[in-house]
Amino acid sequence: MKYGATDAVDAASRGRGDGVTAIVLGVIAVVLATAVATYGYTQWWKPRELDRQRAAATQAARQTAVNLASLDYREVQKGIDRVLAGMTGDVKNQWATQAKVISDTATRTKSVSQVQQVRAGVISMDGDSAEVMVAINATTTSPTVKQGAPRYYRFEMTLTRVGDRWLVSKMGMVP
Repeated sequence: MKYGATDAVDAASRGRGDGVTAIVLGVIAVVLATAVATYGYTQWWKPRELDRQRAAATQAARQTAVNLASLDYREVQKGIDRVLAGMTGDVKNQWATQAKVISDTATRTKSVSQVQQVRAGVISMDGDSAEVMVAINATTTSPTVKQGAPRYYRFEMTLTRVGDRWLVSKMGMVP
């Protein structure tokens, strides 16, 4: 035979057990959700984000190289502005300094350079910087070279992510 006090203690014990079970299940649910989120981030989102950044850096380098190799004396300032828009830091300052000479030369020779083929690929990438190699085949025409002269350029570019854009921060010609 049970006494009333014992019934109350038994009920209280059962209530505490149910609370502990709920807490344990809650902790397990949180741990499981964290594990799934971490796995999703490392296995799905992070590689795709890296692929997106690699593609964005490659496209930025490619476009800047195309802008460099496709100047038209009739719109040379627009071309120079396009080149400068894809650059940052010292390389932008250096190119801006040389822009007057480039403009004068293109205007004097009445040259038009058009890109025929472009290839680009990432050499390395780390966080907010990337090294990209760009190869371009272009043809330059002028009144003295009406059939056009082929030009081949290979650029090695270092890009820096500035906000949501990749900009060329260092550039060199590769022999």
